[in-house]
Amino acid sequence: MYKIGEYIIYGNDGVCKVEDVGVLNISGINKKRVYYTLKPLYENGKIFTPIDTSVFMRSLITYEEVQQLIESIPYIKEKKCNEKNSRLLQIYYKNLLQTHECSDLLTLIEGVYEKKDNAIKKGKKLGQIDNRFMKVAEDLIKDEFSVVLGIPREEVKNYIKEKIKEHENK
Repeated sequence: MYKIGEYIIYGNDGVCKVEDVGVLNISGINKKRVYYTLKPLYENGKIFTPIDTSVFMRSLITYEEVQQLIESIPYIKEKKCNEKNSRLLQIYYKNLLQTHECSDLLTLIEGVYEKKDNAIKKGKKLGQIDNRFMKVAEDLIKDEFSVVLGIPREEVKNYIKEKIKEHENK
């Protein structure tokens, strides 16, 4: 069970702060069920979810894990997805997102960056599906890394670039 004040990943809502744990005093809600009251870090509103929900939840990764992931970025070999069928492409991306693993999110991002570079070289644009899923994955990574690293989410991309440069120069 997560504690009040703890930051967690909640489904694809990203980083949320646990504001309360207990029975909700809301009419129509089962008074015998224990709920988390979650505050999405970068969105308005609150989420009320039973502690035994089927929605994915996990603790944030550690500072050390962030550093290891950043070090691994240059070595991420994108699981090639040159799928032209939009439905199959969406399934592929959804499967990566649904693992809720930062390594899979980075795989998605790196793969789409590669596709984008190839498209630009051919004088084309990246597809809407690729753009949409890349944005979701980038937002999830930025949200989690910003909390773990203690930096604004707008600085995460530059932080990652600088760390990769440092490792390349070693």
